[in-house]
This record gives sequence, C-alpha cells and structure tokens, in this order.
Amino acid sequence: MSDIVQLAEEYEAMEASIAASEAGPSQPRKKRREINREREKGDVGLFNDYFAEKPRYFTQRRDAAGRLGLSTNQKITCALRQLAYGASADQCDEYIRIGESTAIKCLHNFCRSIVEIYRDKYLRRPTQEDVDRLTAFHEEKHGFPGMLGSIDCMHWGWRNCPTAWKGHYTRGDHGYPTIMLEAVASQDLWIWHAFFGVAGSNNDINVINQTPLFNEILQGQAPRCDFHVNGNVYRKGYYLADGIYPAWSTLVKSFTYPPENNLKMRYFKRRQESARKDVERAFGVLQSRWGIIRGPSRSMDLPNIGDIMLACIILHNMIVEDEGRDVLNWTPEDGTPPPPPYNHGAPQAFVHNLERFIDLRARDQHTALRNDLVEHLWTNKSVWDED
Repeated sequence: MSDIVQLAEEYEAMEASIAASEAGPSQPRKKRREINREREKGDVGLFNDYFAEKPRYFTQRRDAAGRLGLSTNQKITCALRQLAYGASADQCDEYIRIGESTAIKCLHNFCRSIVEIYRDKYLRRPTQEDVDRLTAFHEEKHGFPGMLGSIDCMHWGWRNCPTAWKGHYTRGDHGYPTIMLEAVASQDLWIWHAFFGVAGSNNDINVINQTPLFNEILQGQAPRCDFHVNGNVYRKGYYLADGIYPAWSTLVKSFTYPPENNLKMRYFKRRQESARKDVERAFGVLQSRWGIIRGPSRSMDLPNIGDIMLACIILHNMIVEDEGRDVLNWTPEDGTPPPPPYNHGAPQAFVHNLERFIDLRARDQHTALRNDLVEHLWTNKSVWDED
C-alpha cells in the first residue's frame, strides 16, 4: 500500500513540474523596447542633402532651436578661403564664425558640387571643333601643325598619408608621400585632361600606361585630326612631351643630345622645349592661384583629395575663360581651310582595337613625325625668328 501512495505522490509531482514548465517563469517577460528611428525621413534627408538636383547643403535653414544656421555666403566663402589661401579649417572661425569640422565639411561639399556640376564643360574631352581650333591655334603660336597640347605630371604632397601606405606613395627623389597628377594643357593654359590619383612612387611612364587619355583613339571615336607636315599626311594629333615619355606616334619628344654641327636638330630642340613649357606654366599658375595645392594635402581620404584637385582645375579653367584668352574665344585668320568631316564611330571588334593599339605605340611613326617637324620648323625658321 505504501508503494502505491509513493507512486501517486511522484506522479503528482511530475505533473506539477510539467505544468510549471509550460506556464513559463513566474515573472512576466519584459517587452522589447522599440526605437522609432524614422528611417524613411532619414532616406529623404540623405537624398536632399547629396543626390537631389539642387542639394540643400548650401541653403540656409533653421536648426532644432529655431535659429538660422550658416548662410550660403559663409559656407562658400569658407571653402574658397581654404582653396585659395591654403588656410586651415580652424582659421575660418575667427573671420566667418564657423567651426573646424563644419569648415572641413563645407570644403568637401563645395568641391564635390563643383566637380559634379561643371566637369562636363570645363574638363570635357576636346570635341571636333575644339581639336580644329587647338591645332590651328598652336600652329600659329608655336609653329607645330597638328599639336593638341603639352603633357606632363606633377606631384602633390600628402601630409596625412596612412602609415601603411607611405611606402607605396613615396619616391626616393621626393622623400615624402605624394599623389600624381597627369595633365594636358594648351598654350592658353587651359587644362584639357586631368588624371589624378596615381601613387607618387610611380614615374611618368607608369602613369601614361594607366591614363585614359588615348581611350578614344583606341576605341576609334577620337575626332579627326588630319594635317600636313613636310609633304606628308598624318591622321592623329600629338602632344609635346619630355624625354622620359615613350616614343609613341601621339607624342613628340625633343633630342637629348643633338650633334653640335646639326643646326636643324638643335633648332628643333629649342623650339620644342619652349612650346612644351605650356604645361609647366599651367602647373605654376594652378599652384599660385590655389594655395591648398602649394602645400601638402591635409586630408586622409583619397576621394576628397581628388575632388579638391579637380575642383581647383575646373575653377582655373573658369578663370582662363573669363579672362578671354582661351582657345574658344580665339578666331583663326582668314583663309583657314574648313575642318575635315568628323567621322564618329568605328567597328569595335577586337582586331580593330589591336591595330589601333599597335599604331598608337608605333616607334617608326614617332620618328618619322619628328623628322618631318624638324624639316618643317627649319624651313619656316626665318618667319619665326622675325616674330
């Protein structure tokens, strides 16, 4: 009998345990707190600040306390003072009454806006009309028919380069991290091409092997540039370059050591080096106008550094246009033949791209063009010496 009572008690205890487990803890579970972050409103604000057709960053608005925020004039003046004078962000506080972090944000937003709005006009690839004007303009100013401009590279120091990247961005002749800019400039100092962001440990040859400058030629979409030199016809324009550049058909270099008794080669060397200084002058004017480029960059973010450089180049081209010395405001002399027809587009088959690639890097064409230019300049020597 006692065994039956014990089994009954154990059974009741087991049922009570099962019921307790099914009922859960004695204390009620706390409800999870829900935070309304207003993600929809945040998405709309992000779009209006950065992606809308008219971003509201440079629009004066009231803050949460109802006070008017910084005006458009304050933000733009702050950005321009940093660009033009190389002023640090905290220097703007004394004159414009703006905080350091806000000044940095103003600079980055201003440069990004300039690039997005004006890049298609002031950093465009030369059109057919631009090519016709450039070649005629340079032939009149320098005596080089078919010349599109001068090409070279400059280094911009990077003060706050991350330690892990310093070896990649430092070259022995500089001794500190730099970022390279490849540019093409015409005689009026207009910068037609800007390729920025290559590590400073590279040289000009490494940069030109990465540049998109000749992409249109390789794709068969470059504007026509037919010209005659010394009785020969050439189909591609060219750029003047210094001795480090490769011997390509689109680059014209000087002679390193012309013989003393070869007056033609020595005369060509003097004329080529004189005309090639256009891009050097453009670099000098760019740095004199924008103090932020004269000193090393204080930013750590490469995209922001690139926006600053491109914004300075775009503003530089705006000044050239405003002064009225640019090629677009230049009218060729009467009697200039009409430009050749513009044939836009070509088959995109790989074999055609390969042929254009081989033609672009043809050393024999480079040598032939330079020899013809030597004869052309020597033939017209008396005309230029009088000027």
